[in-house]
Amino acid sequence: MLNRIEKLFVEVAAAAVILLALMIFADVLALNLFKASVPDAVIIVRELMVLAIIMPLAAATTQRAHIAVEFLTNILPSRVVDLFVIFGTLFGVFALAPLIFSAGKELMHQINTGSAFYGDLNLPQWPGRLAFVIGITLCWLRLLVMAIGDIITVWRGGSLEP
Repeated sequence: MLNRIEKLFVEVAAAAVILLALMIFADVLALNLFKASVPDAVIIVRELMVLAIIMPLAAATTQRAHIAVEFLTNILPSRVVDLFVIFGTLFGVFALAPLIFSAGKELMHQINTGSAFYGDLNLPQWPGRLAFVIGITLCWLRLLVMAIGDIITVWRGGSLEP
């Protein structure tokens, strides 16, 4: 189930990148040809960036594709490296919890107040906040599932290295 959702989020992020490129192209074209910009282009680009960055986080987490510093861990025994991996995953779980709480609070504030961006279109602020909360929550859930699976694997004597 999580894999399907992660795949969907990666597709949403890809669509956001394509829309970003089109929006920037249209804005540059409009500025150079018509001396006018696309209404709220900066706001739309900023909100699309949230989608492009946050949505694929869970898929990157699943593939353990985050930045890793291996110069030290390459000389350590695999059991110690496995414990470091579990520690890092659990640290991520605990580090994301306050971020999710704060983002959820901000989302509820935006929904309750009906806040909108200042601009020609008066776009609401809550959709970008909602995308952030959903994306970061899915990443947190994936980290939690991975931590539990990694702990079970190491507990049974297995190794986390591929």
